[in-house]
Amino acid sequence: MNTEADPSRRAAELRALLQRAAHQYYTLDAPELPDAEYDRLFQQLQAIEAAHPELRTPDSPTQRVGGAILDSLASVRHAVPMLSIRTETDTTAQGAQTFDQRVRDYLASEQRRTQLKPGDERFRAEPLGPAAQAVLAGAPVDYVAEPKFDGLAMSLRYEHGVLVQAATRGDGETGEDVTHNVRTIGQIPLRLHGAAPPMLEVRGEVYMRRDDFERLNETMRQRMAVGDKAARTFVNPRNTAAGAVRQLDAALAAERPLSFFAYGLGEVTPVQDGGPRLDTHWAVLQALKAWGFPVSALARQARGASELIAYHADIAARRDGLPFDIDGVVYKVDALALQRELGFVTREPRWAVAHKYPAQEQLTTVEAIDVQVGRTGKLTPVAKLAPVFVGGVTVTNATLHNELEARRKDVRVGDTVVVRRAGDVIPEVVSVLTDKRVAGSAEFTMPAQCPVCGSAVVREEGEADHRCTGGLFCPAQRKQALLHFASRRAMDIEGLGDKLVEQLVDGGVVKALPDLYRMGFVSLAALDRMAEKSAQNLLDALQKSKHTTLARFLFALGIRHVGETTAKDLARHFGQLDAIMDASVEQLLQVPDVGPVVAGSIQGFFAEPHNREVVAQLRAVGIDWPEGEPAAAARLPLAGQTFVLTGTLPTLSRDEAKAMLEAAGAKVAGSVSKKTHCVVAGAEAGNKLDKARELGVPVIDEAQLRALVAGEG
Repeated sequence: MNTEADPSRRAAELRALLQRAAHQYYTLDAPELPDAEYDRLFQQLQAIEAAHPELRTPDSPTQRVGGAILDSLASVRHAVPMLSIRTETDTTAQGAQTFDQRVRDYLASEQRRTQLKPGDERFRAEPLGPAAQAVLAGAPVDYVAEPKFDGLAMSLRYEHGVLVQAATRGDGETGEDVTHNVRTIGQIPLRLHGAAPPMLEVRGEVYMRRDDFERLNETMRQRMAVGDKAARTFVNPRNTAAGAVRQLDAALAAERPLSFFAYGLGEVTPVQDGGPRLDTHWAVLQALKAWGFPVSALARQARGASELIAYHADIAARRDGLPFDIDGVVYKVDALALQRELGFVTREPRWAVAHKYPAQEQLTTVEAIDVQVGRTGKLTPVAKLAPVFVGGVTVTNATLHNELEARRKDVRVGDTVVVRRAGDVIPEVVSVLTDKRVAGSAEFTMPAQCPVCGSAVVREEGEADHRCTGGLFCPAQRKQALLHFASRRAMDIEGLGDKLVEQLVDGGVVKALPDLYRMGFVSLAALDRMAEKSAQNLLDALQKSKHTTLARFLFALGIRHVGETTAKDLARHFGQLDAIMDASVEQLLQVPDVGPVVAGSIQGFFAEPHNREVVAQLRAVGIDWPEGEPAAAARLPLAGQTFVLTGTLPTLSRDEAKAMLEAAGAKVAGSVSKKTHCVVAGAEAGNKLDKARELGVPVIDEAQLRALVAGEG
């Protein structure tokens, strides 16, 4: 369609497509539209709205983030108060039984009021409805049971299907206008799906998933490590979500990944004026789903106290594995007519209760701080704790992440600390009770030598983590080193996968890389699930891998920051391994695209005697490669140029084209930018081609590529 000919119609089409895609992605977790296609359509809509500002609507996907930074949050008075729910702190089955009995007792008391004389001030003139009469006759009460989310209660107001206001609960009567921040939450529709009432107020919970919380904190740690004064880590997902929602700048809120569950209604257009006819809370949840809101899949209908008890136990057993925090479950009487019969006591509904679980935070003592070495050489301080039962398990360890985090929290041996456990997340120290600190305790400092292999420990500039430089020698890194060494783009040892590496290392067969080439047929064939043919195939693959290239061997060593491209640049520049091993940082900096961090990593790797010994042993078992004089970069036709490959070329595979370009001195990147010299495009080229055209980057085909490599371009 020609967007210029009918921009209004095209904008409407794009909004509908993008809103549907967002609903599938954020709410249903069943995306159908590829990310690249979504981005393309989004950019189309942006372009139309930029050219025709009058077509920009409040529900447009382009309007999720924007606007000026607010001076303060405006007050919002709730048309229907957001009242609190009574909390049942008895975490046993008795809590559900008590609530069910309380419902029955109140209905019985109301029934007795109808039997009084009309002159009695306690007299109730109107009889109880059919649902209440059924309960009094002995029928079980029908309930809906839902998780109690540990987040921030939110009210969303829609007029004619479009989000017009979002407000916090506040004191229940008055909250704060946070519309600008809530619009950044992808799960909250800006326009409702299907036939919505003219006025609809949706109640729900804004929260942060545990995995999103961990990723956010990791990002913050990285920013803190490079000196970002504005960066800080967060204590827990609940407080982080609440803080994000109350930001004055929507751009800051957008940086924090928030989610949403809907669970009820506030003010709604009456039935007689076009509002929905809903008789049960369960029907409310189904209507919310139909309008495009995420509703918890854990919500269940339950009949009587026995099924509430079963639900409480079931969610308790699943609690630690949930992707979000909950601190209990909520029971609600299902029939709305019965809810009205039950009414409220002070500011709490009689028809609902929150049934709590035991706390997931507990106090304990730090007995020691050990340092663990991960498979990539990362050192992690771990607090050894006096055993404490928290979150359903006994906890004895808690991660301190890195030295910066340990010092920020100021965790010391002997401290009394608050420990938190949430789901499958490793327990962590939330805070320290400094008033209970033992006198003379020392601040934690990362060791200078690896506690596993004794190699030097370094923290590179701009990073938060300390790492062991032992590399190939360090036992803690052995499995990962073997898998990387054997990978297709390194030594390409077919048949050496995860399970076999586990056996070889755990069984003591392979203690260092050279041991791979010393294995015999008998010892291999004796391993679990290793037949004679498989053993011979692996030995053949090992023999074949001995004849390689200098670039592959360098990459296979697993030197930090040295990828395929850097390995090729090093091999091309120096020509010989010994020259690389003996090179100073200054000499390494002369290699194209090798900066101070990479140069320091290479020099540090070969400065370790352990690593040099492993290299010598690998050469001794027969690994070799052609060596020569350093290549003259100036003679290479594409030296210093950056290329990007996209689509399917007629005769060349992606790897063949990449190798051809690199042999001509070019660097092959994965994305198009202003620094890209040229894009090589084949059939079915994607968004990289669009990006190149947008930036004015030259685009060539395979034939033109061959001509350039041959120096004819």
